[in-house]
Amino acid sequence: MPNTQRFGNWFCRTCGSPVPREVAVLNVMLIPAGSLDDDPGVRPAYHIFVGSKAAWEEITGDLPQRLEYPPRN
Repeated sequence: MPNTQRFGNWFCRTCGSPVPREVAVLNVMLIPAGSLDDDPGVRPAYHIFVGSKAAWEEITGDLPQRLEYPPRN
């Protein structure tokens, strides 16, 4: 999608695995969880896009639920 600002994927040209990528517009680095060897030490803070989840998906636990991205700090 040429005009999207928050979506994109990069893949290793040798094996096809997802690889880390910079999202400059958000000033963040996205690292696919499957590429980690150890526990990163961070935990989920909330669930996002809960308004468009599948009807059969049950969100359990006490994390806050948001309809969209949380506000930037």
